[in-house]
This record gives sequence, C-alpha cells and structure tokens, in this order.
Amino acid sequence: MWGTRILLLVLLLVACSRRPDAMETLVRIRTSAGAVAVHALIADSDAERQRGLAGRRRLRSDTGMAFLFGHPVRSGFWMKDTLIPLSVAFWGSRRRIVAIMDMSLCHSGGCPSYRPGVPYIGALEANRGFFQEHGVEAGDRVEIARG
Repeated sequence: MWGTRILLLVLLLVACSRRPDAMETLVRIRTSAGAVAVHALIADSDAERQRGLAGRRRLRSDTGMAFLFGHPVRSGFWMKDTLIPLSVAFWGSRRRIVAIMDMSLCHSGGCPSYRPGVPYIGALEANRGFFQEHGVEAGDRVEIARG
C-alpha cells in the first residue's frame, strides 16, 4: 500500500517538475547525409523566447530549444546569463537553414547579439558544435513535428 502511494507521489512530482510553459517536440534536420533529430523545447511566446536556456547548467547531447515566430523577424539572440556554450541555426520561411552561428557566454552587460543578416522564422539552439558534429549546413531543411 505504501509502495503504491510513494510511486504515485514520485510520478506526480516528475510530471509537475516540467516547465508548463514550454512544450517539447521533435525537430528533424534533413542533411545530405540523412536526418538529424533534436528533442527541443518550444519557445513560441515572448516570455519563453526571452528566458530561452538561461540558467540551465547542462543540456543533453540530443536536446535543444526551438524559437518559433509567426512571421519573418530580424531580431538577434544573446547569451546573457546562459551557463552553457551554444550554437544556433536559423531557418527561413522555406524551412531551409540560412545561417549557423556559435555563441559565446556572457555574464555582464554589453553581450553581443547574434543575427543571421536575413529574415528568419525559426531558430534552434543546441550545445555548441552540435550542428558541425552532425554535418548540418546552410540549405538543410528543418521539419517540426509538434505533438
């Protein structure tokens, strides 16, 4: 009886520990060598995009955060208060990657802003070097399977 109650309590705590404001989904990048999958938290509100991955101490090797916009934007990304080095891939309205950048950590004012130089509708942050390690390049196609 106690074992069942403890198991239910643990399951409830695990379910409640997930951020309710960010949904995880699968992002696939179609490269010339095949598909690359990333389990991504989705940031599609201003609050989620502003918070991003700031404060996280680690990120699994196959995990990231996808920033989705309802229209093309030119805004930049920054690394203020982000504790892990990241790379970011931007894609345009045809779902093709338009730029990939490595971003440097920044813990004080005057942090640089990372922009692809062209309008984009989405961006995927992952551990620094992820895209290079997996052969992801500009022109590769991004597919999002929202659940």
